[in-house]
Amino acid sequence: MFLERPPRPLARRPDSPLQVLRTSAVFLLAVLPLAGAAGVEKAPDPGEAAGAYVQSIDEWRAGRTQSLAQRDGWLTVVGMEWLQGGENRVGNAEDNDIRLSGGPAHWGRVTLDDGKLRFYNLGGEEVTVDGVFQAQSVLVADDAGEPSIVASGAMSFYVIKRGSYALRIRDANAPARLKFQGVPHYPVDPSWRIRARFEPAPAGSTIEIANVLGQLNDREVLGTVEFDRSGKTFKLVAIKEGEGDMWIIFNDRTNGHGTYGAGRFLHSDGMPRNGYLTLDFNKAYNPPCAFTDFATCPLPPPRNRMDIEVTAGELAYHAHENP
Repeated sequence: MFLERPPRPLARRPDSPLQVLRTSAVFLLAVLPLAGAAGVEKAPDPGEAAGAYVQSIDEWRAGRTQSLAQRDGWLTVVGMEWLQGGENRVGNAEDNDIRLSGGPAHWGRVTLDDGKLRFYNLGGEEVTVDGVFQAQSVLVADDAGEPSIVASGAMSFYVIKRGSYALRIRDANAPARLKFQGVPHYPVDPSWRIRARFEPAPAGSTIEIANVLGQLNDREVLGTVEFDRSGKTFKLVAIKEGEGDMWIIFNDRTNGHGTYGAGRFLHSDGMPRNGYLTLDFNKAYNPPCAFTDFATCPLPPPRNRMDIEVTAGELAYHAHENP
């Protein structure tokens, strides 16, 4: 029994240079398709990346539309009534101090005594506080936590504090909500997704922010974001509003000429890392005052007024264009 051995190669003359080139070309043509099949990495497709980005902005806008259209969205705010010290009678009848457009003739009495708020129910089980009937209850205002919601059918109200106390009144059947078709916006422009430099503010820094009522409020400053655009450098003050990102209230040259006249809002994409963060102006959005006359929106600080047209994000909502 003989063990099989590989055949010995036949002797041959060296190939000519031309023959070597021909042989190499044939080898490459044969091997390249196999290499692709073996998993050679495909170069990133810029078109696919752009499409994914546009889809992400479309999804963000869909979430924004859904939020505005909710039962407790800004489109349902139909009134704001200041509370007087002592007793404030609330209901649908003409003899109330604060008259509502729906629910029972007399919902009850809201009392304000040295900053303490209570509701005395006169509407029976038709009127609830946070979903439960109570003959009387303490009311929590929005400056002290999640505000107490007094409701009857589609109508509701809760207490806000803007210097003094007031009732913010909602109607889930408000025409603005029922007719809402979404907010117009600029086409998505990836160039407005900007990597900005970040300079943190000293601990405890604040800035005075005015609102549409003419009131001034101190807000905590997180720092300054800086970026370059159209040959100019822009610096914007970033304010603390919640966790996980930075809030910027800004003006630009489109305000009153396509976008809402009193400016727009923008949240950064996350917090700074290694001295940089991302500002995506495709997510710039209208303040609540663009949707109701009864919001108390903050206005952009002077330092956040930009001499440039920011042609990205939401356009004016035409039902309430004027601040």
